[in-house]
Amino acid sequence: MSGVYDSRTGLILIWIVFLLASVTMVCPAEGLNAEGMYLLELKKNLKDEFNNLENWNPSDETPCRWKGVNCTSDYNPVVQSLDLSFMNLSGTLSSSIGGLVSLAVLDLSFNGFTGNIPKEIGNCSKMQTLQLHDNEFYGQIPDELYNLSHLKDLNLFNNMISGPISEEFGRLSSLVSFVAYTNNLTGSLPRSLGKLKKLETFRVGQNPLSGTLPAEIGDCKSLQVLGLAQNNIGGNIPKEVGMLRRLKQLVLWDNQLSGYIPKELGNCTKLELLALYQNNLVGEIPAAIGKLKSLKRLYLYRNGLNGTIPRVIGNLSSAIEIDFSENYLVGDIPTEFSQIKGLILLYLFHNQLNGVIPRELSSLRKLERLDLSINYLYGSIPFSFQYLTELVQLQLFQNSLSGTIPQGLGNYSRLWVVDFSNNYLTGGIPPNICRNSNLIWLNLGSNNLQGVIPSGVIKCDSLVQLRLDGNWLQGSFPSDLCKLSNLSALELGQNTFGGLIPPEIGNCQKLQRLDLSGNYFTHELPQEMGNLETLVTFNVSSNLLTGQVPQEILKCKALQRLDLSRNSFSGAIPDEIGKLAQLERLLVSDNKFSGKIPVGLGRLSRLNELQMGGNSFSGEIPLELGDLTGLQIAMDLSDNNLSGSIPPKLGNLILLECLNLNNNHLSGEIPITFGNLTSLMSCNFSYNNLTGPLPDIPLFQNMDVSSFIGNNGLCGGRLGGCNESPPFNSDPPIKNAGAPREKIVIVIVAVGSGVFLVLIMVVLYVMKRKQVDQMVASVKDKDASFPALDIYFPPEEEFTFQDLVEATNNFHDSYVVGRGAVGTVYKAVMQSERKIAIKKLASNREGNNIEKSFRAEISTLGKIRHRNIVKLYGFFYHQGSNLLLYEYMEKGSLGELLHGASCSLDWPQRFMIALGAAEGLSYLHHDCKPQIIHRDIKSNNILLNEKLEAHVGDFGLANRGEFKPYFWVN
Repeated sequence: MSGVYDSRTGLILIWIVFLLASVTMVCPAEGLNAEGMYLLELKKNLKDEFNNLENWNPSDETPCRWKGVNCTSDYNPVVQSLDLSFMNLSGTLSSSIGGLVSLAVLDLSFNGFTGNIPKEIGNCSKMQTLQLHDNEFYGQIPDELYNLSHLKDLNLFNNMISGPISEEFGRLSSLVSFVAYTNNLTGSLPRSLGKLKKLETFRVGQNPLSGTLPAEIGDCKSLQVLGLAQNNIGGNIPKEVGMLRRLKQLVLWDNQLSGYIPKELGNCTKLELLALYQNNLVGEIPAAIGKLKSLKRLYLYRNGLNGTIPRVIGNLSSAIEIDFSENYLVGDIPTEFSQIKGLILLYLFHNQLNGVIPRELSSLRKLERLDLSINYLYGSIPFSFQYLTELVQLQLFQNSLSGTIPQGLGNYSRLWVVDFSNNYLTGGIPPNICRNSNLIWLNLGSNNLQGVIPSGVIKCDSLVQLRLDGNWLQGSFPSDLCKLSNLSALELGQNTFGGLIPPEIGNCQKLQRLDLSGNYFTHELPQEMGNLETLVTFNVSSNLLTGQVPQEILKCKALQRLDLSRNSFSGAIPDEIGKLAQLERLLVSDNKFSGKIPVGLGRLSRLNELQMGGNSFSGEIPLELGDLTGLQIAMDLSDNNLSGSIPPKLGNLILLECLNLNNNHLSGEIPITFGNLTSLMSCNFSYNNLTGPLPDIPLFQNMDVSSFIGNNGLCGGRLGGCNESPPFNSDPPIKNAGAPREKIVIVIVAVGSGVFLVLIMVVLYVMKRKQVDQMVASVKDKDASFPALDIYFPPEEEFTFQDLVEATNNFHDSYVVGRGAVGTVYKAVMQSERKIAIKKLASNREGNNIEKSFRAEISTLGKIRHRNIVKLYGFFYHQGSNLLLYEYMEKGSLGELLHGASCSLDWPQRFMIALGAAEGLSYLHHDCKPQIIHRDIKSNNILLNEKLEAHVGDFGLANRGEFKPYFWVN
């Protein structure tokens, strides 16, 4: 019985196993789980160019082995991390991402994802890290994202996300880091920021965010990095920032912040980086900044800060870079900078600092970059600067430094950039300034340096730019300079170099800028100039060059500015000049060029200035010049032998501001098309053979007659109506043809009378001139003693010394209208109601410079007349008092008007003032024989009458002819 039972049992077991096997064969496995399906849905929207996701197999039970997927290790694994960074994926992020509810880390960075951030991402309630940066996401941050209460790191930077940062942002209570710079976020920063007590990093720079920095930011007690640079945030920096005691980086540069730097910042004693530059901050640098002993980088440049640099700056013992440039700081440079022994960079340029450069700065042995340019510093360059071994950049330009350059400069350092230009330095160029062959930029222009260019500079292989213009350097052109393979700019203008320009100049293959103007170079230009194919600017003006311009120069196809003016070049300008397609400025005035003006000029479509005056060009003005529609600065064809009519096509030059055609042989009418020249501000047609009415535009109708004199046939405007009878008739009709004898007698009497009157005028002029010259000549005599006499120009009203005393109440201070280095200016109203200005110079016992100034004024103003130069009526030398009598300028000086409390000059007024001053200077430099060099042009020496017409004044430093003009421009 038991055996039967056992066999039955065995059969049942076999049957059960068979059934189970059958079930197994009939019913397949469940397949890929739900999270895997969500991921496959995500993959559908993506372009996987490099098949990074090829192992995402739908036959797998779970996605846990897929690339980029990381799951938990428990019995039922779920996706906790998805890292698809750097996979070159593109497309949109599917909403299926919201199905991964256990996802803690999502990293899609450095791909090409586009579209919106799906709102379903808010379903990933366990999310701690969300990295979407460096993609092309756009649209707004979905409000659902703010449901992620466990989120610690949110990085959205380098996308195109727009819209505001919602006030819901404060719900991210676990947030430690939020980085969303370089997007298109707008609106104001949310005040709910203050709720994020764990926030350590908040960076949203380079967005168009606006509004103000909320005071609630002070409640973020854990904040270490606050970066809001390159936005439009305005208002004040809230003092509550001082509550951020853990703050290490405060980056607010390039915003619209205003007001003062809060002193409370001194409480942020862990600050290492403070960047407030490029804002509108004002006031002084707070002394509390001296508490920031951990500060390494301090950038306050490009603001409106004023006051002095606080002495406590020396407390910043950890600082390596300090930049206060481009502010309005005054006072001296604190010697306390020398206490910051680790300082590598110190920029104080473009302020109003004065005093001497502290020699204590030489103790900063790690200093690499020092820029003190554009200030009012004086004294010498500290000798010990030459021992700063780490120095690579030293810029001191545009100050009032004097003395010599330390001759050991360059011996111990690896200088890259040296710029001492626009100072009063003397002596020679340091011979070893390029000893270590690192020097790239050397600019010593506009000083009083003498001697020759040392061989150490000439053979400096690393040089890219060499600027030595405006000195007293001498010698011939150093041919070895053209062996410098990197040289791109060479400026030797306004020195005393002479001799030939050598053919080796053609070896400077990379040269882009060559300025040899204002020297004594002679002979012809070398043909090798044509080798300079990269040359952009070529200036040899004001030399002694002769001969024809070599055709090879037309090979310099990159030329934009060509200045050959004020030499003795001759011959014709070839028509091929029109092939210099990049040319913008062509200046060939004051030479001996002849022939016709080349029609090829009309092909220079980029030309904006054409100066050809003072030559011997003949023939007609080419109508092709009317094609130069970009011409704006000037067209000057004056003082030539041009004939024929003015081409109406010149009326196409609607941008032209200055047109000079005077002193030619032009005939016909001024074309009616000139009515189109609405940009024209000045023109001159004088001394031609022009006839007919002036064009009907305000400029012509209101222009002074001096612009049209010498054209007997012109009419209209201030010349008078075209129907009016002329003042005389050069060819009157003969009324009595039958009385030739009487006619001859009348002619003889008329001619004799005229000659007699002329002789009388000449005699009177010579007598007057002799008297004036004798008086002026006496001024020039160093030991001259002035008689107690008065000299007047013009003599229609005479004043005595007593008249001047009474008109100024014995030169009382209430009549003072200006004070200068050599005297005081008084306003006097004479009995005839004429207003005059009296300059009372200091007593000649107070120094020889006063005497020189007095003589200079008389010897210049006493002999010249121009509408833009202040008139000198006369002078007194009375009991040791030097008095100069001028016409009175109602509006004072241009400097006072520009820098006064209220400046209301509009652009047209400013332009006309500049033009008037330029015309006055041009008269001094070019029309006076010998030429007069002012040497002290500045806004305070440009005086304005009641019509705001400019007059050049104060000739106390002037010289006549014996100095080259370019040496004395201030």
